[in-house]
Amino acid sequence: MRLSKSRLLAHLQCPKRLWLEVHRPQLGYYTSAARARFESGQRVGEMARRLYAQGREVGVAAGTDDWLSFDSTQGELFPRAEAGSAKVFFEATFRHEEVQVRADVLEYCSGRTRLIEVKSGTRVKEEYVPDVAIQSWVINGVGVRLDEVAVAHLNSKFVYPGNADYRGLLVEVPLGDLASRVVPQVAIWAREARHTLEGSEPAIAVGKHCRTPHACPFVKYCWPRTEYPLHVLPKLGAKLDEYVAHGYRDVRDVPEEAVTGETRLRVWRATVTGRADIQPALGEELRAISCPRYYLDFETIDFAVPIWAGTRPRQAIPFQWSIHIEKSAGQVEHLEYLDLSGELPAPGIAQALLDAMGDSGPIIVYSSYEQRCIETLAQLVPPLAEALRALVPRLVDVLPIFQRHYYHPAMKGSWSIKAILPTVVRGMRYEDLGDIREGEAAQQAYLEATHPSTSVQRRDEIARLLLEYCRFDTQALVRLLQAF
Repeated sequence: MRLSKSRLLAHLQCPKRLWLEVHRPQLGYYTSAARARFESGQRVGEMARRLYAQGREVGVAAGTDDWLSFDSTQGELFPRAEAGSAKVFFEATFRHEEVQVRADVLEYCSGRTRLIEVKSGTRVKEEYVPDVAIQSWVINGVGVRLDEVAVAHLNSKFVYPGNADYRGLLVEVPLGDLASRVVPQVAIWAREARHTLEGSEPAIAVGKHCRTPHACPFVKYCWPRTEYPLHVLPKLGAKLDEYVAHGYRDVRDVPEEAVTGETRLRVWRATVTGRADIQPALGEELRAISCPRYYLDFETIDFAVPIWAGTRPRQAIPFQWSIHIEKSAGQVEHLEYLDLSGELPAPGIAQALLDAMGDSGPIIVYSSYEQRCIETLAQLVPPLAEALRALVPRLVDVLPIFQRHYYHPAMKGSWSIKAILPTVVRGMRYEDLGDIREGEAAQQAYLEATHPSTSVQRRDEIARLLLEYCRFDTQALVRLLQAF
């Protein structure tokens, strides 16, 4: 059972995760967010190969089509280029003591060898250290001396100028010093991982590690099937491990004296009693919002590698909005906008938004996300920036109001509108929508609709589903406020 970097990292997170990935992979489930993260990582990797190939000779091993392979058991080592030359290898495969890795970028220049691991995040994360340590241990183990080890991640300040000019998209951060302190432990990790795989399924209790540093695909398999799992209590952190150690598996198992924090106590009490917590101030604060009311929701698309000039990596760019306008109690009209042209949607969506919003009246949103969308539009459409930013003082975020004054046991620790809605408005559930029921699905639908190979009929169907989903969001807001 050959080990890889990803398998060793899985073992570090939880030995049971590694065992399941190898022996019972069919039990795993990757969320749409996780799949989207994999896909964006591939796109960033492809762009990295383009950037690092510029001005360098791309090395290819004899007898292979694309990649350079190394196998310490056959005595093959890194073929040193001539002094003064610059050569780069992509996805070079190394194997040492039955641990195999692929180096994203291996660069040889002026007698020095550099390893660059490419990441699709916009900052250096703690989990990158063991990642590059494993790479270094294997590559050093086959006799290649690495003079420098770095991580290249997306530069959040990069603004795409257009014309396929992506210079500056990635920024390098040296991690050699941090990784070198961990490298001696990799051999121990490998031995422990092999021991895990050779044995039976590890008996490891659930805990904080199930979601750190990444959500484990086997959470549904491992977590106890209870009505109110412990993670219903918000932001437990290390307290979760403490509860598990005490034998608690359901929120109702936890004694009141063991629950800390006002919000967690509210959730605990509602769960134990089975009764909703509704504070009188909820209705008072909602009634204080005057008419006309504009209920606003955006749908956005973000690209790890920006495709439109003037945009940044992972910048959430609105391509759709829905507005319900409540002119007076019971008098509601609906407006909507959707751009599936594939061009930068910001100019059109910004102008249409301003035309719809009028000069006054509160703009009701659920979370601060819509404010960030308006700020993005202001940055991308300078002629409309002043008018767009004039909308911000009109925003009324009702999420904190509900968080302070409402909780129902069926929400299971979440104040998302998807969790609240069915506890308040009978017959309105996101589950009853079509194929698009959440933001990740809306993003994937946008990508499909704007792809050149998508038929007109399919694009029209996607447009219908997107309009239905976004309209449902603002209609849900209207109904929530009306209910209280």
